[in-house]
Amino acid sequence: MATPQGEPFADATDEAAQTAAMAVQLVLNIADAARRAAEQRRSGVARAQPLADVAISEAAGDLKSTLPWDIATALMTSADWPHMAQQLSALKLAGVDLADFLPRVGEIAVTVRDAVEANLERVAREGTGEWEKVLRETLPAGPVREAILSSPAWPDIVATMARLDERGVDVRQILASAHDEGLGVDRAVGKVLAAGEAPTTSRDAMVSYGPMTTGLDIPKDLDLSDRAGALGQLAISPKENERFARMVREAMPGREREADLMVMARQWPLVAARMAKMESEGQPVKAHLAGLMKDTSWEHGPGSQIGSRLVQAAHDVLRRPSGGAPTGGWPRVDTAAARSRSSTVSPAESQSAKRLAHAEPGAAARRQAAPAAKRGKAR
Repeated sequence: MATPQGEPFADATDEAAQTAAMAVQLVLNIADAARRAAEQRRSGVARAQPLADVAISEAAGDLKSTLPWDIATALMTSADWPHMAQQLSALKLAGVDLADFLPRVGEIAVTVRDAVEANLERVAREGTGEWEKVLRETLPAGPVREAILSSPAWPDIVATMARLDERGVDVRQILASAHDEGLGVDRAVGKVLAAGEAPTTSRDAMVSYGPMTTGLDIPKDLDLSDRAGALGQLAISPKENERFARMVREAMPGREREADLMVMARQWPLVAARMAKMESEGQPVKAHLAGLMKDTSWEHGPGSQIGSRLVQAAHDVLRRPSGGAPTGGWPRVDTAAARSRSSTVSPAESQSAKRLAHAEPGAAARRQAAPAAKRGKAR
């Protein structure tokens, strides 16, 4: 398909390439899961993924030689590229012929790209592209909003909104009401699919409860070992994740390496979820992130843990007033005490966490250090 000229069409082309990259990522995740299952079934253990540094250069050459340049570029500039490169290398080591596999994946990606381009071009031709902005401003981030934007019926939805607006109808109010109805449908379907299941609270969900996740909707089965899956659980689309990662890099000029380490950290999806919630509430996320360079105490400590320290620092600046920074370094999170106060942990887990928090060194000393209450009348 020839690339149309003009800024709107350039945006449409970029959007189409990003969506095609998402499709490739989905195929790779499925292929990697199949690879792990096959190795587990045959030898009892799945091969660990290769080192990212080694995998990236090799995988980049494979992609450039088999996929269209725009899709390959979108993949290699995404925040999840190191993980995807490891998946490709692991598939090759497991005996998968990438020279046969990647062209077939490329056919899927091209089909997706062309379909999205056609969809977005139709919206642009009809002069209704501004309605995506209205939708994003009106509806909070989440599965319902993304389902609307990715629906094959989106151009027809846009045209209908434009006609209603011309007739003086408050389209934003209709969108808000429709979103509530959509949430009801989503929950009803989810309830049916989950019937008979009683998911237990995962370890990632348990250790994440506390100040780091105050106000966030954390699923009980949160699995941070699956980056794409965790982002989906937290209602963060791949495009939003890439945008949040770019915001962090821009907030840390000259420290892009450290910013990338934060984005690659296990708990990064929780930072992205915090940023999405702030945006939905109209808070200046970029202004808050600037605090990361005002207090760089996250630099101190083992180099292997800098990503984790930056995650903690990011959560702190995002929850503080814009431009604020703590004194004396970033606070340490008492996860046991936080879980003991969490309303999302079962009573048994809460009592266990309370006992653990009370047994920690220094707890008794803190109680003894408190001033004794005075008795009798005050003079």
